Amino acid sequence: MTTIHTFKIRLEKRREAILQDRESMKQATEQVELDQACVGRLSRMDAMQQRAMSQASARLLDIELQRIKTALSRMDDDEYGYCIFCDEEIAEKRLQFDPSLLTCISCAQEAEKNN
Repeated sequence: MTTIHTFKIRLEKRREAILQDRESMKQATEQVELDQACVGRLSRMDAMQQRAMSQASARLLDIELQRIKTALSRMDDDEYGYCIFCDEEIAEKRLQFDPSLLTCISCAQEAEKNN
């Protein structure tokens, strides 16, 4: 049986890794130089595509970071491990897979059907 303390350590480590990744991504998401004298058209297009991909990755990391923050907050409030929709206990194996999950499998499936 995994303890909440173990999940908390995993969440804190992942949060630190994300923050480090975000720091290293800053340069990749900076404005692309559009001066044709410096960079050719295809190189600019490639740079713009790389920038867009980096921005999308950064948005996904921000979402994961928010989920981690919410999970850690729920730990502090003794609400961790319970679904935010139905208040049923989230299966331990589900939390072992991703300790930042906030919903039970039934509610997650229902939300997936509605999207």
